[in-house]
Amino acid sequence: MIRSRNILVPLSAAALAGCCSTQESGPNIIYVFPDQFRNQALAFWNSPEYAGHVGWKADPVQTPRLDAFADESAVLSRAVSNCPLSSPYRGIFLTGMYPERSGITLNCMAERPESSLREDAVCISDVLNAQGYSCGFIGKLHADHPTPNAPANPGHYVSDRRPEWDAYTPAERRHGFTYWYSYGTFDEHKNPHYWDTEGVRHDPHVWSVGHETDKAIEFLRNENGERKKDAPFFLTIAYNPPHSPYESLDDCMEEDYAIYKDMGYSELYVRPNADTTLTKADAARYYFANVTGVDREFGRLLDELDRLGLSDNTIIVFTSDHGETMCSQGTYDPKNSIYTESFNVPFLIRYPEKIRPRVDSTLLSTVDIMPTLLSLAGLSEKIPGTAEGRDLSPVLLENGAKCDVPDCALYIRNTNGPKDENGLVRGFFPAARGIKTDRYTFEIAIRKNGGLESVTIFDDLEDPYQMNDIDYRKEPELFESLLKKLAEKLKEADDIWHRENMIETLELI
Repeated sequence: MIRSRNILVPLSAAALAGCCSTQESGPNIIYVFPDQFRNQALAFWNSPEYAGHVGWKADPVQTPRLDAFADESAVLSRAVSNCPLSSPYRGIFLTGMYPERSGITLNCMAERPESSLREDAVCISDVLNAQGYSCGFIGKLHADHPTPNAPANPGHYVSDRRPEWDAYTPAERRHGFTYWYSYGTFDEHKNPHYWDTEGVRHDPHVWSVGHETDKAIEFLRNENGERKKDAPFFLTIAYNPPHSPYESLDDCMEEDYAIYKDMGYSELYVRPNADTTLTKADAARYYFANVTGVDREFGRLLDELDRLGLSDNTIIVFTSDHGETMCSQGTYDPKNSIYTESFNVPFLIRYPEKIRPRVDSTLLSTVDIMPTLLSLAGLSEKIPGTAEGRDLSPVLLENGAKCDVPDCALYIRNTNGPKDENGLVRGFFPAARGIKTDRYTFEIAIRKNGGLESVTIFDDLEDPYQMNDIDYRKEPELFESLLKKLAEKLKEADDIWHRENMIETLELI
């Protein structure tokens, strides 16, 4: 059993306040991350200027607004989600720390009381708030352990579901976000609910992505004093679609489903590694419908920025917490794997006159996002010492500054630790670790009862759909070089696999 490590040395509120000289000239930042939106679900990858950078075909989706946005952005073809699950991703993004330090090692729910965003963690929103930014969060948080703290029903969970997944985040746990319109996790796309800044619940009975975009536009217009008038802002928009469910018109907009409803499997599934005999195969139509719907709403957001004259001084990121396998590799698990459909995520960043539009192959990890965004905002000196990622802003800005560009990205897969006498999960099991290099995908998985479960190696250059697993015993030099890189990355991250010498214990060489 492995427990989250409590080694964080937090900045106190006083320390943050001490460095709080209001910066009114900094750029605005908008961070948009729909859940489970895979990189392959962007139509522009089929265009000649993009196709050569990935080696695979894009899904047959319609994403005209994101296609146009890509032409104005740096598009990172090899961005990855270090731990491709909803909650761990959010912990990494917000804190710049790997799961053991952020506190979120597993998806947050009531039976996992030890997996929750640390109250003493310094988040990107804490730093920006201290520098005078108005910080807003709209949509799915899924970073808190649910507790019986329903605002309208003290002493009770927010619903009668057991086990509870959804959660209300009180003001003291919002980490510098002063505008709040959010929930924990709830998967009814046309029946969403939210708690506002004052803890009042809202049930709009509409498609969540459209409603959340409406609220984001209200924030931009500052219609009701959502933000300080003369200060820069940081707005995070966490759409739930195209996350499951994707089974019926209850899950998407009919106008979007109409685009895909008559397409057969041979049209829907262009990836040769997809197994369309899986019962999940029909889901593609609804998934793609939500992709197109997200695209349209993202376009509405961009239009409002233009109308308000905010575009030129706003950094906009479009990304996702993880991908979606959608029948590829014959797995029903849409995420939590090192397969490219799960591990590789979109990452488009636009900063007019500062970041040159292009495709960039830098291996950006989730853990790099916080320090990179703070540096792009002119706050490199405010990056907390607890952040474990790299500041990759010089790569994006191409300004000649020295930058420690990663030669690989770490992959983490954790599963439940044992349950106690009350049925609560204690700790976590570090089921697999791996890396993505500029050419190879490499993973080692272990069994809970001890010993090696599997070694996976894909040559992503020669085998972009990852259909031919290389036998590590037949390629000892390649295996040893990848194993060495993995060991170095685990040491750099001070991961449990490094601390417990788990690679050496397996005696793979």
